[in-house]
Amino acid sequence: MIGWALATALALSTPAGDTAPPDRAQIMAVPPELQALVQERVNAPGRSQAQRLRRLIDLMSVSGDGLRLEYNDEATQTVEQTYLNRQANCLTYTLVFLALAREAGLHAYPQEIEETLAWQQYEDIVFRTNHANAAVRIGGQRFVVDVGSSFVIGRNPARPISENRLLAQYYNRAAQLMTQGDLPAALAHAGIAIELDPAYPTTWSNTGVLRLHSGDMKGAEQAYTTALSLAPEHSGALFNLVSLYKRMGDPRETQLRRRLDKVQSADPLHQFLLAAEFEQRGDYAQAIKHYRRAIRLHGAEHRFYHGLARAYAQAGQPELARRTLERALALAADKEADEETLAQYRTMLDGLRATGSL
Repeated sequence: MIGWALATALALSTPAGDTAPPDRAQIMAVPPELQALVQERVNAPGRSQAQRLRRLIDLMSVSGDGLRLEYNDEATQTVEQTYLNRQANCLTYTLVFLALAREAGLHAYPQEIEETLAWQQYEDIVFRTNHANAAVRIGGQRFVVDVGSSFVIGRNPARPISENRLLAQYYNRAAQLMTQGDLPAALAHAGIAIELDPAYPTTWSNTGVLRLHSGDMKGAEQAYTTALSLAPEHSGALFNLVSLYKRMGDPRETQLRRRLDKVQSADPLHQFLLAAEFEQRGDYAQAIKHYRRAIRLHGAEHRFYHGLARAYAQAGQPELARRTLERALALAADKEADEETLAQYRTMLDGLRATGSL
């Protein structure tokens, strides 16, 4: 079912070449050619930190003769691999930015949004993803550098994390290695992630999935319970353990399922996914119910209102749909959403005003 996570991973990636885990120093190592580029384009004598930050962002994303990194959700890579193919997801972009910020003498650090509305499915495994970005401090000011801010729905604001946790997220590419059938490589990556950050519950939950797929039910249970000892409301670990106890016929399933239900009822992202599923089925009453619950839990997200407006319109309530879509447009404008989203909302709103339908 949509939104019921069996495993959590930062990004799903297709490993390039050898699937053996790289050394941690290799991940953020800056190749000499890229070091020279930073020196030439960013670190000219006399430039202030603010000027170097602008130059660095331009070098990575804008400049015609710079890196011109393109977003690719599957591109979890080292800095050197990214330099060679110019592809990056949010994690990789953050790794590259932090590595180059050091070359530029900037005080930069990683951040994480733990719960986002992003998921992918492979057979019986749903991957619910999180999001990484970077922050830079210059004097008393803080700047956020984020390649995915326009499309990430987060339950909570980004928070600073350690470099070890960021690197652990890189090694959580183990999830994709498992889907490719390379369990030994997947377990090797997961082992390094645990060594880097043993207090990260997501890695323990992922490791439980890996152990279960390798036939180690006891090891899977131990990994899930470790995740829950670190984060008692970790929805992925809760769902995983409930599923395992059901499979084992363990009576602890009943109590744990009640705990999972309580967590999911308070999760706006889960409610949004449930609403979208009901909408796809044509059950607009249930879709409206869950969209409204998502909004009660997290009322600042314009996409929640957009979904509710669609459900109202399809349920034959055009006036409610219009008012709700107006709220979606106002929130999107306040958050400086991309012009494509704003144009989509305006077009839908014009249609509602003219005909009373989407």
